[in-house]
Amino acid sequence: MGIQVNQLTNANVYLNGASLLGRAEEVDLPDIKNTMADHKALGMVGKLELPNGIDKLEASFKWNAFYRDVAILAANPFRSVAVQVRGSLETWDGSGRTAQVPAVVFMTGTFKEFGAGKHKQHENAEYPNKMAVTYIKCVVNGEVIYEIDVMNNIYTVAGEDLMAAYRANIGG
Repeated sequence: MGIQVNQLTNANVYLNGASLLGRAEEVDLPDIKNTMADHKALGMVGKLELPNGIDKLEASFKWNAFYRDVAILAANPFRSVAVQVRGSLETWDGSGRTAQVPAVVFMTGTFKEFGAGKHKQHENAEYPNKMAVTYIKCVVNGEVIYEIDVMNNIYTVAGEDLMAAYRANIGG
């Protein structure tokens, strides 16, 4: 079997279900960063780190112009916004493109920063936003790769509920 390469080079952004095709210049999805606690004890030859949660999630957007509907959503830190970033994941091998499947990231969060614009002579203005994300789910070709819901203690990877025992133990 030869080399297969996956490529995702473009996407569309939806806010609260409304397509923003051609409006977002860049989207930076959250990095999933596990927080770790040091553990050390007598009799151990060294220290180790153990996972104890997930760090806060943040997404950022750069819009290629001022859009009233985006500005209204981004200016209100008290309302959650549903976000979808939809792309087409292509698979290539020596014979060419062999597959195209949907790759979608769903997020819910509140905007915590909204830019009033960055203006330069003879260039499009840029309007950056940052979002505090409380929910994220990655779905590729209908398969849920991971899902994290901070407000409901949900963390699944490839269908495995990593928090089931924890929720049962705390009565949640």
